[in-house]
Amino acid sequence: MNACLRAGRMGERWSLVTSIITFVILLVAMVLADSRPAYTLPVHNLKNVRAIPAFARKYGLPCSACHTAWPELNNFGITFRDNGYQLNNDHDSPIYQDPGYFPITMRITPNWHRESTNNQVIDAMTSEGQPHQGTLTTHGFDLSGMDIWATGTIFKNISFSLLPSSDANASFHFENAFIRFDNLFKTRWLNLKFGKFELDNLISEKRFLFLSQNGGSYQLYHFLPPGTSNDFGLGNNQLGVELMGHSVNSYTRYSVAVLSDNNGATTLPASRGYDVYATFSQAFQVGKLGLQRFGGYAYIGQRPTIQVSSGGNAVAGASIGNKPFYRVGFTGDMNIGRLEILPFFMHGYDNAYLGNGLAANTALPLGDVGPTWNGGFVETHIHMNPQLVFTQRYELIRMSRQANSTIAANFGNVDAYSIGYRWYPIMFSRGGLAFHNEYSITRTQGNTPVSGSPGTIFDNTAGVWSNSIMAGFDFAF
Repeated sequence: MNACLRAGRMGERWSLVTSIITFVILLVAMVLADSRPAYTLPVHNLKNVRAIPAFARKYGLPCSACHTAWPELNNFGITFRDNGYQLNNDHDSPIYQDPGYFPITMRITPNWHRESTNNQVIDAMTSEGQPHQGTLTTHGFDLSGMDIWATGTIFKNISFSLLPSSDANASFHFENAFIRFDNLFKTRWLNLKFGKFELDNLISEKRFLFLSQNGGSYQLYHFLPPGTSNDFGLGNNQLGVELMGHSVNSYTRYSVAVLSDNNGATTLPASRGYDVYATFSQAFQVGKLGLQRFGGYAYIGQRPTIQVSSGGNAVAGASIGNKPFYRVGFTGDMNIGRLEILPFFMHGYDNAYLGNGLAANTALPLGDVGPTWNGGFVETHIHMNPQLVFTQRYELIRMSRQANSTIAANFGNVDAYSIGYRWYPIMFSRGGLAFHNEYSITRTQGNTPVSGSPGTIFDNTAGVWSNSIMAGFDFAF
């Protein structure tokens, strides 16, 4: 029976791998069948849609040219980005620009916010020796982190992006840093990116319209099942090389990336493995309803499970015993007049050794399996006009199989809700300002300590609720 189970799992993995290979072959065939020169982007029909100030200054376009509601991109903005931040005209190369022009934008958000989390352990103990639980609440004025984004072209068809980003205390890291060779062999279907960059997610976490502590990230993009030693997050920028291509209007898009298996860390990976990420999307116009886009994605990766040691001491950056994991799903961007609907679904799997945090050279305990889960969200935007957008998101994650039988079936389940609006009193080629207001609440199942030492036994029926209220001024210049 165990042999049958192993054969079944191998069959499932091989089926997934062959599907990806078939997907890549079809994309290559598409490239070969449509290797026409790149086209100049048409600059028309741009009303009622919102570019970072650097690009608006460079091309003399309104900010509404590339954004529905800054920083979210519309289809023109997607096509502009896909072309390597070029309109494919004489203004693309920096040698044609005024010497005083420099493609840089800075962004920060002064704000007031309130954070509250219930069922938290407090040092005081009850007479029965149980941990005392309470709600912790803080509020006050604050700063977000700051982005300093320089991006554009080094020369025609050679583009770049450099984004040093800091936390609120000015501790910097490189959010992205890449060079991109555009329109290779004079076809828009072959563009090569090299460096650190955001994964080609149809729904970008770097450009979305939520900023609070609870709502400021997609739960699914960073979710890990209870007990896993995996560190991967779909929302994290990664280091590697990406090949992507697109049709003239970016209605059809694909990307295939080969990445270091270190979750975007800027040191050499702990093992010698690589991850692969592939996406495909197709858009089409539906009469007066607007543009509809649907896509699929697959991330197949591996992580080491054994730390190499010498003389009993761990050797930094050297690990072996790689075990696989994957994330697959579909996504969309639908429009019904002023209403934009963003659906997203993910199925996740971690190998049993990763899921249980075990070394690959140890025997797998009876009953331990690879954890699986499903999740999704639906985000909606109502664009009342170019200066006002209302936002909402509901997200859920459900464990379908835990790593071992000692973990409660619903442990780790997540529900998250966010609602808010952004008002843009100023948005022009020198800068933009958004008045941002948001309320977000998240429930994590099974994190409530109820007996023994704090945190040792959990109530799997109550869960922990954490909520954020935020009001601030999000500006870029």
